[in-house]
Amino acid sequence: MPRVTMKDVAFAAGVSITTVSHVINKTRRVRQATRERVEEAMHALGYQPSSVARSLRMGVTKTIGLILPDVSNPFFAEISRQIEDFGYQQGYSVILCNSDNNLQKQHEYVNTLLAKQVDGIIFISAGESLEDLSRLSASGIPVVVADRDVPLHLADVVMLDNEKAGYKAAQHLISLGHRHIACITGPSHLSPSMLRVAGYQRALQQAGIKYPPETIVRGDFRISGGEQAMRKLLNLMPAPTAVFALNDMMALGAISALRSAGLRVPQDVSVVGFDDIMIAALVDPPLTTISQPIKEIAEWATNMLIEKMHVRDADCENRRIVLDAELIVRQSTQQMDTHHE
Repeated sequence: MPRVTMKDVAFAAGVSITTVSHVINKTRRVRQATRERVEEAMHALGYQPSSVARSLRMGVTKTIGLILPDVSNPFFAEISRQIEDFGYQQGYSVILCNSDNNLQKQHEYVNTLLAKQVDGIIFISAGESLEDLSRLSASGIPVVVADRDVPLHLADVVMLDNEKAGYKAAQHLISLGHRHIACITGPSHLSPSMLRVAGYQRALQQAGIKYPPETIVRGDFRISGGEQAMRKLLNLMPAPTAVFALNDMMALGAISALRSAGLRVPQDVSVVGFDDIMIAALVDPPLTTISQPIKEIAEWATNMLIEKMHVRDADCENRRIVLDAELIVRQSTQQMDTHHE
Protein backbone atom coordinates (compact mmCIF):
# COMPACT_ATOMS: atom_id res chain seq x y z
CA MET A 1 0.00 0.00 0.00
CA PRO A 2 1.52 3.35 -1.04
CA ARG A 3 2.41 5.81 1.70
CA VAL A 4 -0.16 8.57 2.23
CA THR A 5 1.36 11.97 1.45
CA MET A 6 0.55 15.56 2.33
CA LYS A 7 -0.65 15.95 -1.25
CA ASP A 8 -3.26 13.20 -0.71
CA VAL A 9 -4.51 14.96 2.43
CA ALA A 10 -4.73 18.30 0.60
CA PHE A 11 -6.74 16.72 -2.23
CA ALA A 12 -9.16 14.98 0.18
CA ALA A 13 -9.69 18.16 2.22
CA GLY A 14 -9.96 20.43 -0.81
CA VAL A 15 -7.12 22.70 0.31
CA SER A 16 -3.56 23.49 -0.74
CA ILE A 17 -0.52 21.51 0.41
CA THR A 18 0.69 24.69 2.12
CA THR A 19 -2.48 24.81 4.22
CA VAL A 20 -1.98 21.19 5.30
CA SER A 21 1.62 22.04 6.28
CA HIS A 22 0.43 24.98 8.40
CA VAL A 23 -2.09 22.75 10.19
CA ILE A 24 0.52 20.08 10.94
CA ASN A 25 3.36 22.40 11.97
CA LYS A 26 1.21 25.14 13.53
CA THR A 27 3.23 27.69 11.57
CA ARG A 28 0.29 29.93 10.64
CA ARG A 29 -3.24 30.52 11.88
CA VAL A 30 -5.79 28.47 9.87
CA ARG A 31 -9.57 28.92 10.11
CA GLN A 32 -11.21 26.46 12.52
CA ALA A 33 -13.46 24.91 9.84
CA THR A 34 -10.51 24.41 7.46
CA ARG A 35 -8.35 22.97 10.24
CA GLU A 36 -11.06 20.47 11.16
CA ARG A 37 -11.47 19.45 7.50
CA VAL A 38 -7.72 18.80 7.19
CA GLU A 39 -7.61 16.85 10.47
CA GLU A 40 -10.59 14.71 9.38
CA ALA A 41 -8.85 13.95 6.06
CA MET A 42 -5.63 13.00 7.88
CA HIS A 43 -7.57 10.67 10.17
CA ALA A 44 -9.58 9.10 7.35
CA LEU A 45 -6.46 8.46 5.24
CA GLY A 46 -4.29 7.35 8.20
CA TYR A 47 -1.74 10.05 7.44
CA GLN A 48 1.32 10.20 9.76
CA PRO A 49 3.50 13.33 9.48
CA SER A 50 7.23 12.65 9.07
CA SER A 51 8.84 13.56 12.38
CA VAL A 52 12.28 13.53 10.73
CA ALA A 53 11.30 16.00 8.02
CA ARG A 54 9.52 18.22 10.53
CA SER A 55 12.50 18.15 12.88
CA LEU A 56 14.90 19.13 10.13
CA ARG A 57 12.65 22.01 9.06
CA MET A 58 12.60 23.26 12.65
CA GLY A 59 16.37 22.74 13.05
CA VAL A 60 15.88 20.30 15.95
CA THR A 61 16.17 16.51 15.69
CA LYS A 62 15.89 15.63 19.41
CA THR A 63 18.96 13.42 19.05
CA ILE A 64 22.32 13.47 20.81
CA GLY A 65 25.47 11.87 19.45
CA LEU A 66 27.71 9.99 21.90
CA ILE A 67 31.23 9.08 20.77
CA LEU A 68 33.06 6.56 22.99
CA PRO A 69 36.53 5.02 22.61
CA ASP A 70 35.69 1.45 23.70
CA VAL A 71 32.16 0.29 24.49
CA SER A 72 33.49 -3.16 25.50
CA ASN A 73 35.14 -1.48 28.50
CA PRO A 74 32.56 -1.70 31.33
CA PHE A 75 33.33 1.88 32.44
CA PHE A 76 32.28 3.27 29.07
CA ALA A 77 29.35 0.84 28.85
CA GLU A 78 28.08 2.11 32.22
CA ILE A 79 28.57 5.79 31.40
CA SER A 80 26.83 5.39 28.02
CA ARG A 81 23.86 3.71 29.72
CA GLN A 82 23.59 6.59 32.19
CA ILE A 83 23.80 9.21 29.42
CA GLU A 84 21.13 7.36 27.45
CA ASP A 85 18.87 7.34 30.53
CA PHE A 86 19.32 11.04 31.27
CA GLY A 87 18.81 11.93 27.61
CA TYR A 88 15.65 9.82 27.39
CA GLN A 89 14.22 11.49 30.50
CA GLN A 90 14.48 14.83 28.70
CA GLY A 91 13.06 13.61 25.40
CA TYR A 92 16.28 12.93 23.50
CA SER A 93 17.40 9.82 21.65
CA VAL A 94 21.10 8.95 21.86
CA ILE A 95 23.11 7.70 18.87
CA LEU A 96 26.04 5.63 20.18
CA CYS A 97 29.28 5.62 18.18
CA ASN A 98 32.10 3.29 19.28
CA SER A 99 35.45 4.44 17.86
CA ASP A 100 37.44 1.38 19.06
CA ASN A 101 40.24 3.80 20.06
CA ASN A 102 40.71 4.39 16.33
CA LEU A 103 41.09 8.03 15.27
CA GLN A 104 40.05 7.30 11.68
CA LYS A 105 36.85 5.60 12.85
CA GLN A 106 36.23 8.50 15.24
CA HIS A 107 36.69 10.94 12.33
CA GLU A 108 34.11 9.07 10.23
CA TYR A 109 31.61 9.00 13.11
CA VAL A 110 31.94 12.76 13.50
CA ASN A 111 31.10 13.11 9.79
CA THR A 112 28.08 10.81 10.24
CA LEU A 113 26.71 12.74 13.23
CA LEU A 114 27.14 16.05 11.43
CA ALA A 115 25.31 14.63 8.39
CA LYS A 116 22.47 13.43 10.63
CA GLN A 117 22.23 16.94 12.10
CA VAL A 118 22.19 15.80 15.70
CA ASP A 119 21.42 18.58 18.16
CA GLY A 120 24.62 18.08 20.15
CA ILE A 121 27.44 15.65 20.90
CA ILE A 122 28.96 14.18 24.06
CA PHE A 123 32.51 13.33 23.12
CA ILE A 124 35.04 11.00 24.77
CA SER A 125 38.01 11.05 22.42
CA ALA A 126 40.09 8.08 21.29
CA GLY A 127 43.36 10.00 21.67
CA GLU A 128 45.01 13.36 22.15
CA SER A 129 44.26 14.73 18.66
CA LEU A 130 42.00 17.79 18.76
CA GLU A 131 41.25 17.75 15.02
CA ASP A 132 37.73 16.28 15.30
CA LEU A 133 36.87 18.49 18.24
CA SER A 134 38.05 21.56 16.31
CA ARG A 135 35.83 20.59 13.38
CA LEU A 136 32.83 20.21 15.68
CA SER A 137 33.55 23.56 17.31
CA ALA A 138 33.80 25.24 13.91
CA SER A 139 30.49 23.69 12.85
CA GLY A 140 28.70 25.45 15.70
CA ILE A 141 27.24 22.23 17.10
CA PRO A 142 27.13 22.14 20.94
CA VAL A 143 29.72 19.73 22.38
CA VAL A 144 30.56 18.49 25.87
CA VAL A 145 33.75 16.48 26.42
CA ALA A 146 33.63 13.90 29.22
CA ASP A 147 36.52 12.03 30.89
CA ARG A 148 39.14 14.02 28.98
CA ASP A 149 40.57 17.50 29.43
CA VAL A 150 40.60 19.82 26.41
CA PRO A 151 40.99 23.59 25.93
CA LEU A 152 37.78 25.32 27.01
CA HIS A 153 37.48 27.30 23.78
CA LEU A 154 36.62 23.99 22.08
CA ALA A 155 33.97 22.56 24.42
CA ASP A 156 32.51 22.28 27.89
CA VAL A 157 34.36 19.67 29.97
CA VAL A 158 33.23 17.35 32.77
CA MET A 159 35.96 15.19 34.21
CA LEU A 160 37.47 13.60 37.28
CA ASP A 161 40.31 15.08 39.33
CA ASN A 162 42.54 12.26 38.10
CA GLU A 163 45.74 13.51 39.75
CA LYS A 164 44.07 13.59 43.16
CA ALA A 165 42.53 10.16 42.53
CA GLY A 166 45.92 8.64 41.65
CA TYR A 167 47.34 10.20 44.81
CA LYS A 168 44.57 8.60 46.93
CA ALA A 169 45.29 5.15 45.48
CA ALA A 170 49.04 5.31 46.15
CA GLN A 171 48.53 6.92 49.57
CA HIS A 172 46.30 3.99 50.58
CA LEU A 173 49.03 1.49 49.73
CA ILE A 174 51.67 3.59 51.51
CA SER A 175 49.46 3.74 54.62
CA LEU A 176 49.44 -0.07 54.64
CA GLY A 177 53.24 -0.10 54.88
CA HIS A 178 54.07 -0.85 51.23
CA ARG A 179 57.28 0.61 49.80
CA HIS A 180 57.68 -1.34 46.54
CA ILE A 181 54.60 -0.02 44.72
CA ALA A 182 54.34 -0.58 40.97
CA CYS A 183 51.95 1.10 38.55
CA ILE A 184 50.24 -0.28 35.43
CA THR A 185 49.32 2.69 33.26
CA GLY A 186 47.03 3.15 30.30
CA PRO A 187 48.11 4.53 26.91
CA SER A 188 50.43 7.39 27.83
CA HIS A 189 48.84 9.87 25.37
CA LEU A 190 45.54 9.99 27.27
CA SER A 191 45.35 12.84 29.77
CA PRO A 192 43.46 10.88 32.50
CA SER A 193 46.17 8.19 32.42
CA MET A 194 49.02 10.70 32.71
CA LEU A 195 47.33 12.57 35.56
CA ARG A 196 46.69 9.38 37.57
CA VAL A 197 50.37 8.48 37.25
CA ALA A 198 51.32 12.01 38.34
CA GLY A 199 49.20 11.58 41.49
CA TYR A 200 50.82 8.20 42.21
CA GLN A 201 54.27 9.76 41.81
CA ARG A 202 53.42 12.69 44.10
CA ALA A 203 52.32 10.35 46.90
CA LEU A 204 55.52 8.29 46.63
CA GLN A 205 57.72 11.40 46.53
CA GLN A 206 56.05 12.81 49.65
CA ALA A 207 56.70 9.50 51.44
CA GLY A 208 60.35 9.47 50.32
CA ILE A 209 59.79 6.33 48.25
CA LYS A 210 61.79 5.83 45.07
CA TYR A 211 60.09 4.52 41.94
CA PRO A 212 62.56 3.40 39.26
CA PRO A 213 61.23 3.81 35.68
CA GLU A 214 60.78 0.03 35.34
CA THR A 215 58.16 0.02 38.13
CA ILE A 216 55.79 1.91 35.82
CA VAL A 217 54.64 -0.38 32.99
CA ARG A 218 52.28 0.59 30.20
CA GLY A 219 49.05 -1.35 29.68
CA ASP A 220 46.10 -0.94 27.34
CA PHE A 221 43.11 -0.70 29.72
CA ARG A 222 42.19 -4.35 28.94
CA ILE A 223 42.52 -7.52 31.04
CA SER A 224 45.20 -8.96 28.75
CA GLY A 225 47.24 -5.76 29.07
CA GLY A 226 47.10 -6.02 32.85
CA GLU A 227 48.28 -9.64 32.71
CA GLN A 228 51.23 -8.83 30.46
CA ALA A 229 52.27 -5.83 32.53
CA MET A 230 52.10 -7.81 35.79
CA ARG A 231 54.30 -10.56 34.34
CA LYS A 232 56.94 -7.92 33.55
CA LEU A 233 56.73 -6.48 37.05
CA LEU A 234 57.23 -9.90 38.65
CA ASN A 235 60.69 -10.05 37.05
CA LEU A 236 61.84 -6.98 38.99
CA MET A 237 64.25 -7.24 41.92
CA PRO A 238 62.82 -6.58 44.39
CA ALA A 239 59.38 -7.55 43.12
CA PRO A 240 56.55 -5.17 44.02
CA THR A 241 54.45 -5.88 47.09
CA ALA A 242 51.65 -3.66 45.78
CA VAL A 243 50.32 -2.63 42.39
CA PHE A 244 48.14 0.30 41.32
CA ALA A 245 46.41 -0.40 38.00
CA LEU A 246 44.84 2.60 36.26
CA ASN A 247 41.59 0.78 35.59
CA ASP A 248 39.76 -2.21 37.04
CA MET A 249 40.12 -4.34 33.91
CA MET A 250 43.92 -4.21 34.11
CA ALA A 251 43.72 -4.82 37.88
CA LEU A 252 41.78 -8.03 37.19
CA GLY A 253 44.41 -9.02 34.63
CA ALA A 254 47.15 -8.35 37.20
CA ILE A 255 45.39 -10.58 39.75
CA SER A 256 45.14 -13.34 37.15
CA ALA A 257 48.88 -13.11 36.40
CA LEU A 258 49.73 -13.15 40.13
CA ARG A 259 47.66 -16.29 40.66
CA SER A 260 49.30 -17.97 37.68
CA ALA A 261 52.66 -17.22 39.34
CA GLY A 262 51.48 -18.89 42.55
CA LEU A 263 51.08 -15.62 44.47
CA ARG A 264 48.13 -14.66 46.64
CA VAL A 265 46.15 -11.40 46.63
CA PRO A 266 46.39 -9.59 49.01
CA GLN A 267 48.65 -11.73 51.24
CA ASP A 268 51.63 -11.56 48.85
CA VAL A 269 50.70 -8.59 46.65
CA SER A 270 48.04 -5.91 47.24
CA VAL A 271 46.19 -4.63 44.17
CA VAL A 272 44.25 -1.37 43.67
CA GLY A 273 42.15 -0.72 40.59
CA PHE A 274 40.36 2.33 39.19
CA ASP A 275 36.74 3.01 38.05
CA ASP A 276 34.73 0.75 40.41
CA ILE A 277 32.92 -1.04 37.59
CA MET A 278 30.08 -3.34 38.68
CA ILE A 279 32.19 -6.51 38.63
CA ALA A 280 34.83 -4.99 40.98
CA ALA A 281 32.81 -5.87 44.08
CA LEU A 282 31.98 -9.37 42.81
CA VAL A 283 35.41 -10.79 41.96
CA ASP A 284 37.52 -12.83 44.39
CA PRO A 285 38.93 -11.05 46.26
CA PRO A 286 36.62 -8.02 45.93
CA LEU A 287 38.71 -5.26 44.43
CA THR A 288 39.93 -2.17 46.30
CA THR A 289 39.49 0.60 43.75
CA ILE A 290 39.00 4.27 43.06
CA SER A 291 35.32 4.84 42.41
CA GLN A 292 34.49 7.23 39.58
CA PRO A 293 31.15 9.04 40.04
CA ILE A 294 29.84 7.61 36.76
CA LYS A 295 26.23 8.70 37.28
CA GLU A 296 27.31 12.22 38.24
CA ILE A 297 29.63 12.51 35.22
CA ALA A 298 26.83 11.36 32.90
CA GLU A 299 24.28 13.70 34.48
CA TRP A 300 26.56 16.73 34.28
CA ALA A 301 27.54 15.96 30.67
CA THR A 302 23.94 15.43 29.51
CA ASN A 303 22.49 18.44 31.34
CA MET A 304 25.33 20.75 30.25
CA LEU A 305 24.82 19.69 26.63
CA ILE A 306 21.04 20.13 26.67
CA GLU A 307 21.40 23.52 28.34
CA LYS A 308 23.91 24.50 25.68
CA MET A 309 21.61 23.29 22.89
CA HIS A 310 18.76 25.41 24.24
CA VAL A 311 20.81 28.57 24.70
CA ARG A 312 22.99 28.39 21.55
CA ASP A 313 24.71 31.63 22.54
CA ALA A 314 28.06 32.07 20.86
CA ASP A 315 29.19 34.36 23.70
CA CYS A 316 28.28 31.85 26.41
CA GLU A 317 31.49 30.81 28.20
CA ASN A 318 32.35 27.13 28.32
CA ARG A 319 32.75 25.49 31.72
CA ARG A 320 35.02 22.83 33.21
CA ILE A 321 33.41 20.68 35.93
CA VAL A 322 35.93 18.67 37.97
CA LEU A 323 34.57 15.92 40.22
CA ASP A 324 36.16 13.96 43.08
CA ALA A 325 36.71 10.20 43.21
CA GLU A 326 36.31 8.01 46.27
CA LEU A 327 38.61 5.26 47.53
CA ILE A 328 36.63 2.04 48.05
CA VAL A 329 38.58 -0.34 50.30
CA ARG A 330 37.77 -4.03 49.78
CA GLN A 331 39.75 -7.24 50.22
CA SER A 332 42.44 -6.96 47.52
CA THR A 333 44.66 -4.81 49.77
CA GLN A 334 45.99 -5.41 53.29
CA GLN A 335 48.67 -4.33 55.73
CA MET A 336 52.17 -5.10 54.55
CA ASP A 337 53.68 -8.25 56.10
CA THR A 338 57.09 -7.37 57.54
CA HIS A 339 58.69 -10.54 56.17
CA HIS A 340 58.24 -9.12 52.66
CA GLU A 341 60.79 -6.39 53.33
